[in-house]
Amino acid sequence: MAFAQAIAIFTITVSVVTFIAFFGRLPAFRNTPIGFCHRLLVLHIPSFLRNLDLKLSNGRVTNGSARLGHYLMYEKHPVVLVFFLGLVTASAGLFLPAIWHLLPLHHKLLVMAILPQPYYFTYLSAKRNPETFISGLNHAAQMRHYPYDRILYYPGTYCKTCRFLKPPRSKHCSICKSCVSRMDHHCVWVNNCLGRGNYKYFLALLLSTSIMLAYGAYLAYMTLSPLVHEHYAKYERWYKYKPEPGADMTSWGTYLDMKLHYFLMYTSIYIDAGGVSASGVGLLALLTWPLPLGLLGYQLYLVYAGMTTNESSKWADWRDDMADGVVFLAQRKLETMQDYRPKVTAPDDSSSSPSPIPTPPPTPPDDEEPRTTWPLESRHVLVRTTNGQPPTRLPSRIASVADKDSFERVWDLGAVENVYDLGFFDNLLDILRH
Repeated sequence: MAFAQAIAIFTITVSVVTFIAFFGRLPAFRNTPIGFCHRLLVLHIPSFLRNLDLKLSNGRVTNGSARLGHYLMYEKHPVVLVFFLGLVTASAGLFLPAIWHLLPLHHKLLVMAILPQPYYFTYLSAKRNPETFISGLNHAAQMRHYPYDRILYYPGTYCKTCRFLKPPRSKHCSICKSCVSRMDHHCVWVNNCLGRGNYKYFLALLLSTSIMLAYGAYLAYMTLSPLVHEHYAKYERWYKYKPEPGADMTSWGTYLDMKLHYFLMYTSIYIDAGGVSASGVGLLALLTWPLPLGLLGYQLYLVYAGMTTNESSKWADWRDDMADGVVFLAQRKLETMQDYRPKVTAPDDSSSSPSPIPTPPPTPPDDEEPRTTWPLESRHVLVRTTNGQPPTRLPSRIASVADKDSFERVWDLGAVENVYDLGFFDNLLDILRH
């Protein structure tokens, strides 16, 4: 019993720490307890241990740990990818032989359909997609996918490494050594950057992994429940909750203590009944299932908001500056905006043609801001000031598109137009098409 409870507590702890370590840095968790725990885990505790190590070993241990951590998180390597696929393979190799004889035929067919999907979508996410990475061969086409919004992205910005104009929504990845189109983030789990071309496979990977883990936890529950009930009925008097003498049974503390007791009790019974192969893997699937599902939910929120992970941090910075009252908004000059609507020939009453024929716009010149295929163009311009007063001088890239006297203080992101947001379904369709 004690061994089973120790496994349960260890698995829960690892799941919580993993979630905090990988997802606590997201802007959505910045001012939450998860964000605080993340800063405690990656900043304060390492700082304390480094100071302690400086006194004990002159920093040798922390220097070696820092190099290892930097390699794992900021270098191109397959270690985390191999760990992820190895964990899935080892868990399936332990779990399926232990319960296979207990599964009906339709569940066996579902297992064979669900299990390969994370491998397949991991391969597609990790594969170097020519649409994702910007090169001299596709740079001209990449420049025409999205317009510059003059809030997060400005024309005329060169990548110092790749030495070409940065297309809107792109970002240079120091790990992949390339500019990435519609950069979302570099994912260590697939050892690749996620952007235009492979982001849809990453969403499919999160969905398929969530389904696989949830289904594995369900199979463990379904096959082991008869054994658990038999085991519990045999030893019920041993497992009954025994409160401390004088404990108030109506207090929240006693209630939570009782719930924790029964949770650990049932977990222990499951592990005793099914062993590590069936129960241990099923418990691991149950506790890790919320991790990819939570990340999938966050990514779908970004799709709904018309943002990438990279852009969400930029918008979060604007939001914080707005709260400080140092952000000002102006409308763009109409003459600086391009007309993306197709020219339509005037209908001729004498013609038998039932409807006017759209005339496509001419091929744009190869300049720093060509016309794009995106249906919207930003009408807003934002600037920050250091003193909280309206801007008196503007950078040339802003002065050319907005009047200095038209800027007004803005306090909320809701007042700012996000040109990359077409609505959830259109945003999702744009991702699925590319």
